[in-house]
Amino acid sequence: MGILKKWMGGIDISHDMHLLLMIGGLYSLSVSLSNTFVNVYLWKQSGKFLDIGVYNLSIVIFQPVTFILAGRLAKKVDRIIVLRLGVIFLTAFYLCVLSVGTNATHFIVLLGGLLGVGYGFYWLAFNVLTFEITEPDTRDFFNGFMGILSSTGGMIGPMVAGYIISNYTRYSGYTIVFAISLTLFATAVIFSFFLRRRPADGKYFFSAILKERSNNPNWRLITNAHFFQGLREGTFMFIISVFVFIQTGSEMALGNFGLINSGISFIAYFIASRYIKKDKRKRFILLGGILLYAAVFLIAFDISYGKLLAYAALIAIAYPILLVPYVSLTYDIIGQAWNAADMRIEYIVVRELFIHIGRFVSILGFMAAVFFFDELKSLPIFMLIIGTGHLIIYFFVRKINLAHTAV
Repeated sequence: MGILKKWMGGIDISHDMHLLLMIGGLYSLSVSLSNTFVNVYLWKQSGKFLDIGVYNLSIVIFQPVTFILAGRLAKKVDRIIVLRLGVIFLTAFYLCVLSVGTNATHFIVLLGGLLGVGYGFYWLAFNVLTFEITEPDTRDFFNGFMGILSSTGGMIGPMVAGYIISNYTRYSGYTIVFAISLTLFATAVIFSFFLRRRPADGKYFFSAILKERSNNPNWRLITNAHFFQGLREGTFMFIISVFVFIQTGSEMALGNFGLINSGISFIAYFIASRYIKKDKRKRFILLGGILLYAAVFLIAFDISYGKLLAYAALIAIAYPILLVPYVSLTYDIIGQAWNAADMRIEYIVVRELFIHIGRFVSILGFMAAVFFFDELKSLPIFMLIIGTGHLIIYFFVRKINLAHTAV
């Protein structure tokens, strides 16, 4: 921890913050190993964009519902238990994938549901723990370093997975990769036993915090921003990996895509976590949004593997520029909101609800575009529309005014 503190500019790293970073890093590595390839795994069996859409729609339906339930549990039991529930359901997802094998397309709703429930429990607990363990002065560091760990996993995971899958016949490589992910999630559960217990009490006021948007302009603005964040993410979080595979027919090429994206992202997150300061947050959010929308034009028309690699590089720079200040700003708004000390869980649940409403709208739009229209003509236009999501974020956050914190 002393080396980490020195490397990151003298930031004090608590025991729990260190453990949470390790758990987050294991999660990121497991996800980067497998989840990038799950959509390709389904595509190889089905060859239909609509099936991919149904699978991802199942995730974004079950995840927010679980978030609401997990929020209630987090007010009644230890948050660490909620975190473990998330990892258990994610483990069940991979066990199910391994069990159904080449019949996965017959169980896409079940698979999406398990993943959505796992994500819901995991991210509710992880976000609440992030809010509790970090302070305003350490949040930019934590979010930045978490980005570094995610990028490291993103470099290692896809390359290793792509190599394994490419060097084994048929679907046996996928079986090995999914089994490795199981092991990593099990390790994350073990680390969670060393976190200090964080029991909660009190009533669950989800509806009150939802209504608080009428009383708190900052809260209304940031939740609106999160809807548009989800609007882009809903489709882009799965369609790009399918595009790469369609263009190349190679899982190894998808691994190279992930390596380039995460390698550049690693450097960008390191720089962002060190040099983006509170008084420049809004400017960087605007810059990140502009770069992310510009990247869409690289792949909307005449897609090639070269353009997809350029897209990977550009978003790897843009996401840290936007997300490091944006996530920190969100937590600062929650920290200053009405009754935040007692209702931080409810605030995080409502925030995630708006992200997933955006993702739900996005995936429904994607499914409509490929079902009712010629996908070759409709998808480019659809991507240009929803691709504005991160750019629109700025037009909400620029109006935010934190009286006690310079932003």
